[in-house]
Amino acid sequence: MKKDIHPDYHDITVVMTDGTEFTTRSTYGKPGDTLKLDVDPSTHPAWTGGATRIVDTEGQVARFNRRFKAFGLK
Repeated sequence: MKKDIHPDYHDITVVMTDGTEFTTRSTYGKPGDTLKLDVDPSTHPAWTGGATRIVDTEGQVARFNRRFKAFGLK
């Protein structure tokens, strides 16, 4: 293994948006630094499954259904 090419891993503290903290090893900052998250898995819709819905702007869904009704789509 080559020397002096690997990053320095050290312990940092990660603070989630709700204030909870945990310690992990990272290459971020210096040993003992704190990383405060603006978005985390407990609040972001990509992880929480936020409200998903089909928005029919300007009748796009209706236009699609009308265009492909010959194929038996409803």
